[in-house]
Amino acid sequence: MVNRSITQSLNHSVARRSPAALGFCHPAEWERHAATWIGWPYNRTDWPGKFAPIPWVYGEIVRKLAPGETVRILVNSRQHEASARRVLKRVGVDLLHVEFFRLTTDRGWTRDSGPIFVRRERPHPEVAIVRFGFNAWAKYPDWQKDSRVPERVARALGFRMFRAKVKGRDFVLEGGSIDVNGRGTLVTTEECLLDPITQVRNPGLGRKEIEAALHAYLGATNVLWLGRGIAGDDTHGHIDDVCRFVGPRTAVLCREDDPADPNHRPLEENRERLHSMRLEDGSKVEVVSLPMPTPLYFDGQRLPASYANFYIANAAVLVPTFNDPNDRIALGTLAELFRDRPVVGIHAVDLVWGLGTLHCLTHEQPAL
Repeated sequence: MVNRSITQSLNHSVARRSPAALGFCHPAEWERHAATWIGWPYNRTDWPGKFAPIPWVYGEIVRKLAPGETVRILVNSRQHEASARRVLKRVGVDLLHVEFFRLTTDRGWTRDSGPIFVRRERPHPEVAIVRFGFNAWAKYPDWQKDSRVPERVARALGFRMFRAKVKGRDFVLEGGSIDVNGRGTLVTTEECLLDPITQVRNPGLGRKEIEAALHAYLGATNVLWLGRGIAGDDTHGHIDDVCRFVGPRTAVLCREDDPADPNHRPLEENRERLHSMRLEDGSKVEVVSLPMPTPLYFDGQRLPASYANFYIANAAVLVPTFNDPNDRIALGTLAELFRDRPVVGIHAVDLVWGLGTLHCLTHEQPAL
């Protein structure tokens, strides 16, 4: 829980000028979008030996997004854009709903390296961008191009940009490490943001400093800490493979029923924690179970296949599917929770070889 005293963990002058102090907060994903951002795939090392089907999966994603909102696509060059246009035309996308931005990137995982948007209603309605630090999940050496994407998007859109800093240095945060209910509550994992040894994003920062930064830059007044993420996740604990808000009071939480599976115990511990936690108004979280697919391997590597990596768009909820009996259960569970838009499965067996799926490659831009 964030209170007044926690802002002491930030420099007072920074706190006074922060997005939260100016009335901004990070809206929930199900709120109306102006656009969805994606980065068109090109880095074959993300899908070694399996890249050929990936642009077609992206094409299908854009085809489902475009009826409800503008799709803004990052491309590296004129040739890269031409390649994307060919795929989109062949799958039947109306390109009147697509905009291309030529911004060079290292990879296409826009959820983590792309801009994180905040919005305010008063005194003047405005959408702005928070530029968090990005260091390729504290794991890979190629991140410099990706780290510049938020400020280049802010410049292209003419949006105000806030640079997230704590103790004089960039505060590192990936979009996949957090999820919000749009009312002040944010959920994340200790494995990702607090582990002091493995893939350390913000060395030297503890729980209080991180909560203060989440409050100042995203408007989070109530931070819920789950434990660990899922097996195969090379981000070291991203929440968007584990637990997602689907309404102001409701969250889906993954469940693994096989006690021999490495995910069983960590997910049960997360369930115990979440049941004892409270929302920003003191009420309990309504927790709905989401199954896990049968473990998926490729070249002997466990992949982070999870139905929680869905994306909530204006026109549909896009859910990764894995040719698994639990596909039907996951789609049915989410269809019961989202009555205002269709729930659509997107085949993700090839996509997850890149160690991420639908939520990892998309990022919403909220509407005013």
